[in-house]
Amino acid sequence: MINEQIRDKEVRLIGENGEQLGIMSAREAFHIAQEAELDLVKIAPTAKPPVCKIIDYGKYRYELARKEKEARKKQKVIEIKEVRLSPNIDTNDLNTKVGAARKFLEKGDKVKVTLRFRGREMAHMSKSKYILDDFAESLSDIAVVDKPSKVEGRSMVMFLTAKR
Repeated sequence: MINEQIRDKEVRLIGENGEQLGIMSAREAFHIAQEAELDLVKIAPTAKPPVCKIIDYGKYRYELARKEKEARKKQKVIEIKEVRLSPNIDTNDLNTKVGAARKFLEKGDKVKVTLRFRGREMAHMSKSKYILDDFAESLSDIAVVDKPSKVEGRSMVMFLTAKR
């Protein structure tokens, strides 16, 4: 809230150079801000009494946007990449999938390993758990199991993340 939008009885006022000007009515604070040809901005509305500061509002919004942009630039977005397997996968195919997962993990992404079952394969779900265990074991040098394997509908799912 800025200028006339501030309707509190009294506010704690901070001057343009950051000095404390004390507690006063919102109207008085607004007049002081007008004399300085700046804006009265409420920066801490939940405080008792609310804290207002005399600043150039346009410059204030610009600074906030710049800080936000810098924060966005520094954060790393972790994506979840999926590797799908079937219960009757052969060793060479499994090694190819392990290689793909290794690339994803080295890039810093999480890997979701899905073992999909069809038709009669559903009857032997428990016997196929070793495939996911072997997969995790072959990546144990760079990855750790984030969420162990669990059955979700017609598939068994496990999550891997890179070691720190």
